[in-house]
Amino acid sequence: MNKAAGPELDHPSLYLNHELAQLEFNFRVLAQAQDASVPLLERMRYLCISCTNLDEFFEVQVALLREQSSLVQARLGPDCMPPAAVLARIRERTLTLVQAQYECWNKTLQPALAREGIRFAQRQAWSDKQRRWLQGYFRNEILPVLSPLGLDPAHPFPRILNKSLNLAVVLRGKDAFGREGHMALVRAPRSLPRLIRLPAAVAASTHDFVFLSSVLHEFMDELFPGMQVKGSYQFRVTRNSELVLDEDEVQNIAVALHDELKGRGFARPVRLEVADNCPKAVAEILMQNFDLGETDVYRCEGPVNVNRVNAVYDQIERPDLKFATFSPRPLAALAANANLFDAIAERDILLHHPFESFNAVIELVRQASLDPEVLAIKQTLYRTGHDSPLVECLIDAARMGKDVSVVVELRARFDEEANLRLANRLQEAGVQVMYGVVGFKTHAKMLLIVRREEGVLRRYVHLSTGNYHHGNSRLYTDLGLMSANADIGEDVHLLFLQLSGLGQVIKLKCMLNSPFTLHKVLMEKIERETANAAKGRPARIIAKMNALTERQVIRRLYRASQAGVEIDLIVRGACALRPGLPGISERIRVRSIIGRFLEHSRVYWFQNDDAPELYCSSADWMERNLRWRIETCFPIRDPEMARRVHAETLANYLADNTQAWLLQSDGSYQRSEPDGAPPHSAQQMLLAHYTR
Repeated sequence: MNKAAGPELDHPSLYLNHELAQLEFNFRVLAQAQDASVPLLERMRYLCISCTNLDEFFEVQVALLREQSSLVQARLGPDCMPPAAVLARIRERTLTLVQAQYECWNKTLQPALAREGIRFAQRQAWSDKQRRWLQGYFRNEILPVLSPLGLDPAHPFPRILNKSLNLAVVLRGKDAFGREGHMALVRAPRSLPRLIRLPAAVAASTHDFVFLSSVLHEFMDELFPGMQVKGSYQFRVTRNSELVLDEDEVQNIAVALHDELKGRGFARPVRLEVADNCPKAVAEILMQNFDLGETDVYRCEGPVNVNRVNAVYDQIERPDLKFATFSPRPLAALAANANLFDAIAERDILLHHPFESFNAVIELVRQASLDPEVLAIKQTLYRTGHDSPLVECLIDAARMGKDVSVVVELRARFDEEANLRLANRLQEAGVQVMYGVVGFKTHAKMLLIVRREEGVLRRYVHLSTGNYHHGNSRLYTDLGLMSANADIGEDVHLLFLQLSGLGQVIKLKCMLNSPFTLHKVLMEKIERETANAAKGRPARIIAKMNALTERQVIRRLYRASQAGVEIDLIVRGACALRPGLPGISERIRVRSIIGRFLEHSRVYWFQNDDAPELYCSSADWMERNLRWRIETCFPIRDPEMARRVHAETLANYLADNTQAWLLQSDGSYQRSEPDGAPPHSAQQMLLAHYTR
């Protein structure tokens, strides 16, 4: 269609559905599990990632859609698809995904693992010796902690914990009290591993494992002596896990969140997974008790919790079946045992994780905690992981008398409980803990250190696109900037004042922030490229992010494309923009990179009439990030550093022809192929560059 005859840029047909785009990401992850060029145990992990991602998708996105579908007037996305229609489409795509997941596990990965001496022994394949050992294990380790529940008027259907493994047991006969057997429930003990490793004395392979569920099935009759077990069937229910707080009504967010967390495991069900051999009558009983319909049920051709096989990854020493190990490059200043403050004062330092070590950030805080000239440390914490060395440094600093202030985001999804414990621990050490701003999640990643130098106070900052999580720093791609630049230091100081105080909107010198300036300035910069293109000047936009769904940004990008701006977008997950539409988005290209590391860095580049501007940010181009979160966006002003970021995170990824997936205008993705060109993997190039 040409521009004149085309639809208005707000027309629903120009936008892909956010939830469906998010679901499609899991097909690209699963493709890694299906890829024979990927090491075998890594393929198993990719399968597990696709399963856990799907769990979270139902816990959050599907749960929200179900609530919206019950409203008289639901809020629609830019695609204007009603929630009921989205749910129907999700059902269709999820059935396809689940079938592909179990086919990959049953027909591809299990046989391939068995050929390598890693076997998940099925009951029918147990030897007599293995069966005797497992029966002993059942009687000694499992049976004492089981509490089967027979269903009758005195024992109604119990509350089933979110994502817990359970078995529905069909019985025949009478029990000791003369009660007629019908149906019982057995919950798999949460205290026991879901995979049991067979000892070498009975194992048939180098590594033999048995699912706990298989052991329960095999020896179920020992739980019901004198009765006949007609069948036992696995099931698992997924519940709404999105916490909702009326923050205008609560006096203490921490207390309210703690109370809300108590009920998360028993919130409204949204999905029921059952074994594929589960009789219809049993499934209907489960559906009735969970208040779910047939379209909420997914039958599994194998264990309902196949993602549990991920536990064996660390138990198997087979380097040949895993990605080659690598050591992140240490910061040169640390290798020379240098004072980091001196190094940062001399020149800004850029860190590219996981290729460069996160230890530099930890060392900066450690040195700050010990330095007598450091007066204060301020930091935002969204996710930190268990036993964070960075948190230990903050606690040490507080105990040594420094003023330490930390903004802990209690509402970081699925880390709420851990963050509550973290906040309490920090407070006990004398750290001033804040919970951010009511109604806005603090998603910004900032560290500020105030140091006295020759009688004058100087600020040192670290800004990042990713969390202060030591473990994730080896798995996620992120960028971090260490700087003593006065303007950036002043901006970060003001941002912390804004988070802790109750002042008016502040004006920053060089940084952008949500919910105040980031969205507005992004729109202005896209408009500037549009105007430059209209005047025949150089105009191009390259942006890398995790998701792109904000309607106004997409509309401006469409307009820029119509004006002649060349636009390349590297979007890992959900993208609501339709590229390649004639007269609308024919100059827009969208790619998703799926590789060894989770792509997480956010980088925005604007050509600006050959005076390019480059920013790194904590924010994706989503409505929640641009309007309802505290986010930061910081410029890379050093020309050499900006060229490095552009080369490594933009040009490098646009050249990827082995791990890139190209978004089509209909919402499907096609895997990029070299087509005669030399194969190029962006992540492998960076690994080779930083580890040589």
